[in-house]
Amino acid sequence: MTAPPQPDAQPDAQPEPTLQPVLPEAEPLPQRGPVRQRSPLPDVLRGLALLGILIVNVQDFAGFRVWTQGGLDRVVQVLTDIFANGRSISLFAMLFGWGAAGLLARQGVGTFLLRHAVLLALGTLHFIFIWHGDIIANYALLAAALLLTARMTAPTLLLMAGALGAWWLGLGLLEWAAATVSETRLGRYAGLQNLLPGMSYPEVVADRAGDFGTNLIGGSVFNGPWLVALFCLGAAAYRTGLLLRPHEHLPLLRRLTVWGWGLGLPLGILLAWLNTRGDYASGLLATPVRMSGGLALALGYVGILGTLTAQDRLGRWLAFAASGRVAMTNYIAQSLIMTTVFYPYAGAQYGQWGAASAVALALVVGLAQLPTSAWVLRRWGIGPLERLVRALVYGGRAG
Repeated sequence: MTAPPQPDAQPDAQPEPTLQPVLPEAEPLPQRGPVRQRSPLPDVLRGLALLGILIVNVQDFAGFRVWTQGGLDRVVQVLTDIFANGRSISLFAMLFGWGAAGLLARQGVGTFLLRHAVLLALGTLHFIFIWHGDIIANYALLAAALLLTARMTAPTLLLMAGALGAWWLGLGLLEWAAATVSETRLGRYAGLQNLLPGMSYPEVVADRAGDFGTNLIGGSVFNGPWLVALFCLGAAAYRTGLLLRPHEHLPLLRRLTVWGWGLGLPLGILLAWLNTRGDYASGLLATPVRMSGGLALALGYVGILGTLTAQDRLGRWLAFAASGRVAMTNYIAQSLIMTTVFYPYAGAQYGQWGAASAVALALVVGLAQLPTSAWVLRRWGIGPLERLVRALVYGGRAG
């Protein structure tokens, strides 16, 4: 998940997953080791979220400020805000919670802690050596909160998610309200990395290394309540079998579709309007609008794709499943490609592109990862980073 979001910060730049947990009655405890049977819906959702995250993250990679966009760039930015900004990261975080809850239930505390320690190490390396917007380390650290939920039922998890989410959103609204009545005339803060023309790779790495502790701890504290709330929603989905047995939950999926789109679209339009304004208060309000609307529309996406899965009508959406199965490899690859294009020690395009051209590049890269992921799975059956994590966590039991 990054540094504490300032006005207009990019948390997307801001994603498998004892205390004797309660297991679903119809689901026997498998042998220790990685999951070998997969339902298509979680992977499709994860692959779709990964593409959306890249579309949003390209703002940070390319170094443009959203409120300065005009013409075609503004049109693209508006579409990004309505359909991807906050939506993709919310979906990804819920899926992370879903996978982590499943891992804890199946494998126990030891494997859960070991896996997330490995993810914390990989996220740290990603942040320092590749890109400052890493979310893996924050997720791995905050996942420890799920240890407290191992015996919770789905309704209890939903209550906890609601309480944490309302608290976090409420604090954001209070901060915005305070700014509207104060005399401050600050402009928006973009949350972009301070990259200067001609900076060398060692200079950029040194700068990120100095920021890492603040980013990990500060970002986890600031974003923690909201991210844990999303993890709890994912854990509740695991308890109920929503993603693995969507045919049993069609009424719920239809409600998610109606309410998710009904709330998510208006909030997305409001976010797009706020992101045309350069004042400090608009930047503050954009954060709770972004994340509340993002959660709503993310649930709307779950509703639509879950319904299609239950009706065996996923069709071309199944192409996203391959990308979802190698999500970590694809996520890191996105960072490598984009920093190579934009950062001063390589392509040096930072600050030179607007939203339209940058998002077009993101779409080319993200969509190219779909057939590439399918090829990797046909050839090796697993992505390279997924294999590394599996080996580190399960050792000789990785199979």
